Amino acid sequence: MQHSVWLDDAFDRAKQLYLSYYRSIPKSLERSTAHKLMLAMLNGDERFVEPTPHSLQNLTLESVRAAVMDQFVSDNMEVSMVGDFSEEDIESCILDYLGTVKPTKGFEKAQQYSPILFSASPFGLQHQQVFLKDTDERACAYIAGPAPNRWGFTFEGNDLFESVGNLSSNDHELEQGNTKLQERLRNHPLFFAIAMGLLAEIINSRLFTTVRDSLGLTYDVSFELNLFDRLRLGWYVISVTSTPGKVHKAVDACKNVLRGLHSNRIVPRELDRARRTLLMRHEAEIKSNAYWLGLLSHLQSPSVPRKDISCIKDLTLLYETATIEDIYVAYEQLKIDENSLYSCIGIAGAQAGEDVSASLEVEETDEGLQGVVPMGRGSSTVTRPTT
Repeated sequence: MQHSVWLDDAFDRAKQLYLSYYRSIPKSLERSTAHKLMLAMLNGDERFVEPTPHSLQNLTLESVRAAVMDQFVSDNMEVSMVGDFSEEDIESCILDYLGTVKPTKGFEKAQQYSPILFSASPFGLQHQQVFLKDTDERACAYIAGPAPNRWGFTFEGNDLFESVGNLSSNDHELEQGNTKLQERLRNHPLFFAIAMGLLAEIINSRLFTTVRDSLGLTYDVSFELNLFDRLRLGWYVISVTSTPGKVHKAVDACKNVLRGLHSNRIVPRELDRARRTLLMRHEAEIKSNAYWLGLLSHLQSPSVPRKDISCIKDLTLLYETATIEDIYVAYEQLKIDENSLYSCIGIAGAQAGEDVSASLEVEETDEGLQGVVPMGRGSSTVTRPTT
């Protein structure tokens, strides 16, 4: 951890790997479509992109080493362990792996970053299309927009807990016996994570039954939320697979479902099904060590001050306590108006144009346009802008 080996030839191989990721974008209809959507929505923020050839060329081994090692500071270290072990074994391992790490400070520097912003309604970029020449005719689409993060912070800088705490006292539909329990839920650090999760399940179910089963406009459709822990923003995305002749109608139908929760209100049966689905998923995954590590993540970290042990202990209770009114509190925080919603439709076929490759060639020579696809290493294998 303190004496890492940095080799020039390994650095060159890594750059070539990321170069191949970038240049494989035009070969995938889904990645090409996600590329344009994320570029428009996050204004080409390079922290959410596969690096372009131009960006890779500007990297040096020393600059990369400094960027990585500056984050390895002991006052920003969180250690979580899950498994079958004895205290003696763990103490021995901690001594072997962490006992000789020298104390270093740098937490505040590691937490500093420029704000991440959604584009302010860029003309001509909110609703785009991608054409890919291929012998196989098919289509896909993504619809996305801003959402708060897991802890109720928005990209505008708002803390939603400052306003949501007063809602329960004004909610006359609650029975007196449930009021205290409801107030506890709405003041709990996990309120937005729980309510957003249930909302996602309900929207998913409606999309599937309406757009796929009733209207027959898509092979598959899904709604997902990307809620960050430390970044003060999130986003939702609807993923659609369809045919070239139906994809535009499918996108319109998805927007109608997304915006239709007020005119077609959620009913108890939908909430019960969503609750049951998430509780069953939790019960199944709790047998996994990896899932436990995910639950424990950031529990000790000062960068996520709201997370405490109650976020693990009260998880099941929060799902069971949530009401339809809570779901609508979360729904109001999704930006679904025409000025906030972004979409991109991808169409592949023998008659399609070749604008994907052409647009990438432009971006390779233009510093202001960076190739945008799902973030994270290895994301070339991911086709949805949610990971």
